[in-house]
Amino acid sequence: MKRRTGQDRAVTRTWKPATQAVRGGTARSEFGETSEALFLTSGYAYDSAGDAAARFAGEQEGMTYSRLQNPTVAMLEERIALLEGAEACRTMASGMAAMTAALLCQLETGDHLVGGRAAFGSCRWLTDTLLPKFGIETTIVDARDAQQFEDAIRPNTKVFFFETPANPTMDVVDLEAVCGIARKHGITSVVDNAFATPALQRPMEFGADVVAYSATKMMDGQGRVLAGAVTGTADFINNTLLPFTRNTGPTLSAFNAWVVLKGLETLDLRIRRQSENALKVGRFLERRVPKINFPALPSHPQHNLFMRQMADAGPIFSFEVEGRAQAHRLLDALELIDISNNIGDSRSLMTHPSSTTHAGVAEEKRLEMGVVEGMLRLNVGLEDPEDLIADLGQALDKVGL
Repeated sequence: MKRRTGQDRAVTRTWKPATQAVRGGTARSEFGETSEALFLTSGYAYDSAGDAAARFAGEQEGMTYSRLQNPTVAMLEERIALLEGAEACRTMASGMAAMTAALLCQLETGDHLVGGRAAFGSCRWLTDTLLPKFGIETTIVDARDAQQFEDAIRPNTKVFFFETPANPTMDVVDLEAVCGIARKHGITSVVDNAFATPALQRPMEFGADVVAYSATKMMDGQGRVLAGAVTGTADFINNTLLPFTRNTGPTLSAFNAWVVLKGLETLDLRIRRQSENALKVGRFLERRVPKINFPALPSHPQHNLFMRQMADAGPIFSFEVEGRAQAHRLLDALELIDISNNIGDSRSLMTHPSSTTHAGVAEEKRLEMGVVEGMLRLNVGLEDPEDLIADLGQALDKVGL
């Protein structure tokens, strides 16, 4: 591959996703390194004052300051855009920085947002607490019912915001239906695709306008760094999002960008194996627990929709036992699986959402979302699934399930 081949969309868009994940976005220096270079610099020097002025005026290509551009970060942004099938991407310091920027960059006092009921706790805090502080109205709907989005539209509705599959209930949203409603009414659809990643689901193929990520999750995939990303049209990224991020500074570090670049090289391999493992574990748990929320299983009411939208099962699902006390006892009985609130890791992790990821959500809202006290969320990793099943089996035995 030549030094700039990875940056040439005429070439890279013809590659298959697995190739894009390894080589897309790569720009080699004059040294010809095979691994992407790590540029640890805050600023950049110019040959002349005129060059500096020209760059700041947008008349000359080149970097100006690492709050705006960094060569390592730029490679990651191009790679994610390629994988997503998007025109452009901007990365950020965390997934929540990405979600916040994706909304605030396009909303202002007097606007209205329609959001999905089931969501990560911090995303619900954005819609329920932060946006109203700025005079932005929000309406929360059951995103499983596309008609509820249509019914919630007002003259000032600017954005639909939802995630699918949803965290941690695994609600599935009909992307084509909801994004179609948004397009019909001139509303921007913003989809949180962190659970699936572009390796399993590309919302833009179903009509989504903006797709946002916690790249901390499957994109890094090994529990090492925080990162976020927002993808969309070049016009949205450069003219709507960039002015917001340039001046508010939710910047991704070059080192974290480099780590995520390395993670993306194995994304396809990891997510396929973790999906395979999750199905085996899910089938075991389906026979042992009162309820399992895993749309990859045929017993799930949204199984057919899930399989139309996603290429594989994914590594994450939830299940329910009899209340918080039993859920905590089960967690404490685990010997192999870690108690941890992260997801997307190569290690299997389990958490109790009501007391961790959604602890900041009022109880009545948690119940409205479907996050009951007995719910446990499981991220299935790369261990041998038989070892995971054995660990879950002995823990279930100890709590009487």
